[in-house]
Amino acid sequence: MLTQALGKLLIISEAYPDLKANENFLSLQAELSNTEGRVAYSRSYYNESVQIYNTRISSFPSNIYAKMQNATIKEFFITDEAAYVAPKAQF
Repeated sequence: MLTQALGKLLIISEAYPDLKANENFLSLQAELSNTEGRVAYSRSYYNESVQIYNTRISSFPSNIYAKMQNATIKEFFITDEAAYVAPKAQF
């Protein structure tokens, strides 16, 4: 979703050369790109942590303790691209 919005923003910037050269706009582009990277990294980190957790509570001998604590399998973070609407940026 963020990638699509960023792509649309870059297409709009091509039509307005003054906007493209504006330092604030360039800063916004860099910040949006950094945010997209942080979100992707966080999603990956979360899913990796869930994988480790699920493996540990399913493996012997930690599964004995996990059953005593009523630990349950956790779900991975999966995005449904169609469920989200990208925010509109108007300049």
